[in-house]
Amino acid sequence: MAKKSSIEKNNRRRKMTKQFAARRAKLKAIARDKKVPMEERFAATLKLASLPRNSSATRIHNRCEMTGRPHGYFRKHRLSRIALRDLGSKGLIPGLVKSSW
Repeated sequence: MAKKSSIEKNNRRRKMTKQFAARRAKLKAIARDKKVPMEERFAATLKLASLPRNSSATRIHNRCEMTGRPHGYFRKHRLSRIALRDLGSKGLIPGLVKSSW
């Protein structure tokens, strides 16, 4: 089990990303648009830089839903390799069969 603080920190980042998503998208569009005057683009870049760091989607780390483990993460199931194997062995994940040959 991961530290509770790490899990909560990541949850705060997810929440903040949703909160600032529209504002960040609008400022990024202005900053990238070559038709907009340079002064406006620079102002948009400064406003983007003044937003909270944790409002960026790249700050979110994929973590297992059950354990909070950050490594060995399967996106399709949103679980770590350990939790996936445990649930798969118990038959709790539809379509997942433990391989043997």
